[in-house]
Amino acid sequence: MDNQQLSIKQQCELLGLNRSSYYASPAGITTDEQNILNRMDEIFTEHPYYGNRRMMYVLRGEGFMVGRKKVRRYYQLLGIEAIYPKMNLSKRNQAHKVYPYLLRGLEIAKANQVWSMDITYIRLKQGFVYLCAIIDWYSRYVISWRLSITLQSDFCIEALQAGICAYGKPEIFNTDQGVQFTSNNFIEVLQGHGIAISMDGKGRALDNVFIERFWRSLKQEKIYRIDLISVKEAKDAISEYMEFYNNHRLHQSLGYDTPKSVHFAEEKKKNEVIEIPMDMMDKSCDLPTYPQAQPLQQNYI
Repeated sequence: MDNQQLSIKQQCELLGLNRSSYYASPAGITTDEQNILNRMDEIFTEHPYYGNRRMMYVLRGEGFMVGRKKVRRYYQLLGIEAIYPKMNLSKRNQAHKVYPYLLRGLEIAKANQVWSMDITYIRLKQGFVYLCAIIDWYSRYVISWRLSITLQSDFCIEALQAGICAYGKPEIFNTDQGVQFTSNNFIEVLQGHGIAISMDGKGRALDNVFIERFWRSLKQEKIYRIDLISVKEAKDAISEYMEFYNNHRLHQSLGYDTPKSVHFAEEKKKNEVIEIPMDMMDKSCDLPTYPQAQPLQQNYI
C-alpha cells in the first residue's frame, strides 16, 4: 500500500481489508509458545510418526494445555508433517513435477554415488531457523549445509551449488517432495550438471534415512544441550558440530571409522606413493658373488 494518490482508508476499502488489520503489528511468539515449540521439536525428533492428535496428548501429559487446532498450527509453523512416519518441512507444490525414487534395491558402493538433502528446524531461545544439509550415502560425510530464517528454496540451491563446486557432482541426488526441491530453479541446477534426480515416495520416512539419522545426532548431541540466542550462535554451533561429525565422530556402520576417512579413502589411495622394498635376490645376477657375474668382472681386471 504505497499509492500516494489514494488514502490508506481508500486502499483498504478497495482491498476489502479492515484498517485495524493494516495498522496492527504481527504478534510475536510468546515464551510459553516457544517452550511448546521446542518440546514438540524434541518429541518429533524421537517420534517423527506422531500426528497432531498424538502430539496433543503427549504435550498434555507433560503439562502443556494445548488443543488439537493449536498443535496443528504449530506443526505448520515448524514446517513438519507426520505421514506414517514422514517428516516433511514443506508441502508439495502440485504444479511441480515429482521424480521417481531411484534408490530402492540400489547397491551403494562408493562415495559421490548418491547424495541426499533435507531441511530441519533449529530452535533458538526466542525463535527458530531452518537448516538444510547434503549428506553422502556411502560415507555419511556432510557435503554442504546452509541456514535460513525462511523456507524459501534459495538457501537449498546455494548449498547444492557449494557442494558441487567443492566435491564435484554425484550420480544421483535424492530429496523429499518438498516445494524447495521440486522448484524449477533447484531442478535446473541438477539437470544442468547431468545428475539423476530421485525423490522419496510419499509417506516413506526410510527413503531418506541417513539424513534423518544425522538430524537426530545433531540435535541430541549438540542443539538440545545448549541455549542458542542468535542466528550467528546457531551457525557457529552447527559449524563446530559439522567439523566434529565429519572428521572425528566414529560410526559403527562405517567400521568405527569417520565419514572423512571413508569419503576420501579412494582419493587417498590414488595419491599415495607405493614404496616397494628392495629385494636383493630379485637382482642377484647383478651381484659380484653370482657365478655368471664373476667371469665378466675378471675380463676387466
